[in-house]
Amino acid sequence: MSKSWYVIHTYTGYEQKIERTLRQLLESNDIDSNVLTSIKVPMETVVEVKDNKARTRNNKLIPGYMMLEMDLPELGWKATCNAIRRIQGVTGFVGTAPNQRPRPISTEEARSLLQQSGDLKGEKKVRVKQNYEVNDKVKIIEGPFATFEGVIEEFNAEKNKLRVNVQIFGRATPVEVDVLQVEKI
Repeated sequence: MSKSWYVIHTYTGYEQKIERTLRQLLESNDIDSNVLTSIKVPMETVVEVKDNKARTRNNKLIPGYMMLEMDLPELGWKATCNAIRRIQGVTGFVGTAPNQRPRPISTEEARSLLQQSGDLKGEKKVRVKQNYEVNDKVKIIEGPFATFEGVIEEFNAEKNKLRVNVQIFGRATPVEVDVLQVEKI
């Protein structure tokens, strides 16, 4: 037996309720804590800039799905899987019929999802939701170039960075700033 990540399909919006139910089943020993070792609802942090105010919220990476790290035994796996399937809001394990042993996802898929949600060691990525385009006029509101105005030359959505062309001492100078440090004019 070895630990693997399994994905269950749930009703959208029931993920946190199902997570609480699974934790209660673990506490009451209805599910063995040696079999079900970890429960994850992959989330990403999104910063939305609206009316020049930044609002942070958590979005589910894969709504309607949860990840379970389990060490399923060869004998007795049905009891654990049936207990999970009987939870209200769970429709089943992804990729298998109800009477079949669940198939785990690959370690690469699990690692990718856990990295996106920041659950693995490493930096948690924050996605900024803003609609900047090249040639938009912006004003820098934070940092050493605060109060400068300029035109966006380049927008890097992955890094949440903008290259803004500002006038310094009468010369056009490209400055790299964070998306949260500017506002549209």
